[in-house]
Amino acid sequence: MYFTVNEFILFGLTQDPRKQKAVFGVFLMFYLATLLGNFLIVVTIKRSRTLGSPMYFFLFYLSFTDACLSTTIAPRLIVDAISQRKTISYNECMTQVFSAHFFGCMEIFVLILMAFDRYVAICKPLRYTTIMNRHVCSVLVILGWVGSCIHSSAQIFLASRLPFCGPNVIDHYFCDLQPLLKLACMDTYVINLLVVSNSGAICTVSFIILLISYVIILYSLRNYSAEGRRKALSTCTSHFIVVVLFFGPCIFIYTRPATTFPVDKVVAVFYTIGAPLLNPLIYTLRNAEVKNAMKKLWCNKV
Repeated sequence: MYFTVNEFILFGLTQDPRKQKAVFGVFLMFYLATLLGNFLIVVTIKRSRTLGSPMYFFLFYLSFTDACLSTTIAPRLIVDAISQRKTISYNECMTQVFSAHFFGCMEIFVLILMAFDRYVAICKPLRYTTIMNRHVCSVLVILGWVGSCIHSSAQIFLASRLPFCGPNVIDHYFCDLQPLLKLACMDTYVINLLVVSNSGAICTVSFIILLISYVIILYSLRNYSAEGRRKALSTCTSHFIVVVLFFGPCIFIYTRPATTFPVDKVVAVFYTIGAPLLNPLIYTLRNAEVKNAMKKLWCNKV
């Protein structure tokens, strides 16, 4: 490995001073709301006796992952919006690449586990407690962490192969492989194919698996009563909204050749900032059990 660039300059979302102030204010509020919303869900599920089912076990890890993913990206974006010096060291940049892909991949795995949980609950209700016991759920989450570590390690391995000896301005608000490939002093065709086969394949295959699972679930609901269908559809609709918000932008970014567009930064906001912010709202506003548990726990605390 060799490189002459020791630090990078993050271009950010905009260079307009007025817009930078707006970016600072808006995304600071978004970040604080993300931390608050996910913190409330994590603590509520941990402390509530009524939220002990596998669905809430996985929701706990989804909220934890959302908070970590947002913390990986948002603070740098917020600080750079009001900073004159928008530099990030090479090591910090590589750390951000690893962390963003680690928690992003973990979110994908958790969403798949949540869909699998709903599939078992609706399609195999008599065997649900046997299949989705706490030991199985814990093992599945551990496998998710291991898979995420393997994925992000592969990303770091590819990034570390890139020599940087020229321009060091990253046209983005965080370090990622796509904008870094543009700065590399080498032919990046093969590495880009590896990125697409890694990140792109994970996003696309996972999205297809989730779509198939929801089709099977919807087909199975024909045997349920009207009330049963309404409750199942309410839960599955929440999951599906989260899936589309997260996977749509990810597939757009990671499944194409080594080209970047001005809209990439705006699209990336949806899965790095938007999804972690909206997930708590989607799961609480559409879930009576979570809302009731929150009222009971936090009203008693107050």
